Amino acid sequence: MSAVVFFPLTHPTPLAEIAEVAGAEIRDPAVAGERAPPIILNVAPLDWSRPGDLCFYDDPRYRRALADCRATACFLRARHLPLLPEGVIGLVVDNPQRAMTRATAHLFPEALRPGSLFQARGVSPGAAVHPEARLEPGVTVDPGAVIGPGAEIGAGAVIGPQAVIGPHVRIGRDCAIGAQASVTHALIGDRVIIHPGARLGQDGFGFAPTARGYLKTPQLGRVIVQDDVEIGANTTIDRGATRDTIIGEGTKIDNLVQIAHNVVIGRFCAIVAQAGVAGSCEIGDFVQLGGQAGVAGHLTIGEGARIAAKSGVMRDVPPGARVGGV
Repeated sequence: MSAVVFFPLTHPTPLAEIAEVAGAEIRDPAVAGERAPPIILNVAPLDWSRPGDLCFYDDPRYRRALADCRATACFLRARHLPLLPEGVIGLVVDNPQRAMTRATAHLFPEALRPGSLFQARGVSPGAAVHPEARLEPGVTVDPGAVIGPGAEIGAGAVIGPQAVIGPHVRIGRDCAIGAQASVTHALIGDRVIIHPGARLGQDGFGFAPTARGYLKTPQLGRVIVQDDVEIGANTTIDRGATRDTIIGEGTKIDNLVQIAHNVVIGRFCAIVAQAGVAGSCEIGDFVQLGGQAGVAGHLTIGEGARIAAKSGVMRDVPPGARVGGV
């Protein structure tokens, strides 16, 4: 089977350009006399690397893999320079993982967000766009997508195949809505990424118990997603009951997360896969919620708190706390 490259390199990139993007210092006296500057063609793990590749070293557990490194260059801290194999150029930084992230984004910008799966521009004839929807110039809509009446979508947005955008939804500029995602009863900011299969704006789980079963409570609120949020595949975010569900600026939500109605999540939070937040919780800025953690309803998680994976949170957590267990 022939190799397939899903994310093409923007262009072969001189190592000096990579160092400038990442804020790195090149450390290799051996390359000073070379006529041709080193060129980066790809990124790779330490032990799978070969000439032309870029990699990084940031954890002593991978010291053996570093010994097998054959990359052109490697991000690492200054104290680890003696560990570099001969012929590998050191790129000295304070934070190798962060530097690698910046360099990779520079080399492969198309991997930063879902693009058109039809690899096209403009509105596909196979999409169903209501005549009362308003799309700014530069919006891409893939085949099978449905956009309801009164919806507004900003320039540079990409709507994937079979995605559903409900009536009067607002989607900002440079957003990416993945295949088969559904967005209803929602206001979405700029540069938001919503991965395939995510569900935003459906009913919250609201029922009033009676002697003869459960009486469904109308859910009249919205979902508000601020700028630069990323929402993982198959995550669900319920609309509010009488107030809005809010996801704060810069927050990153992993796959398979449940956010219930009326939840307010602050700015720059990180919520990991299979976590669940019950209704009417308030989560402060910069909170980290580990995988499979569960937060009971009507609780407050203070700013900067960290909740370990698989924790069961049954009462309020103060700002800055580090907690785990139940």
